[in-house]
Amino acid sequence: MLVIVCYDVNTETREGRRRLRRVAKVCESTGQRVQKSVFECQIDLALLEELERRLLSEIDEASDCLRIYRLPNSRGAEVREYGRFKATDFKGPIVL
Repeated sequence: MLVIVCYDVNTETREGRRRLRRVAKVCESTGQRVQKSVFECQIDLALLEELERRLLSEIDEASDCLRIYRLPNSRGAEVREYGRFKATDFKGPIVL
């Protein structure tokens, strides 16, 4: 399934800036960054539960915001891209 992870971490304090880096590292280990605080992840249900658990252990729910969107793989779900960034198609051939 395609999962979109969006977060907004309060960086007014040193600990907030550390949390931001830790949240980004968790997301980078699972998906691909499409905007500064937005990641796309092609994962199964088990990995989604692990990702959610890891992210919830990093954020401060009193001052941060985390949103996880689960998009179905069925027909009708699509992503339209505009601008410079083009996502990597991990299902197709990857040339190094």
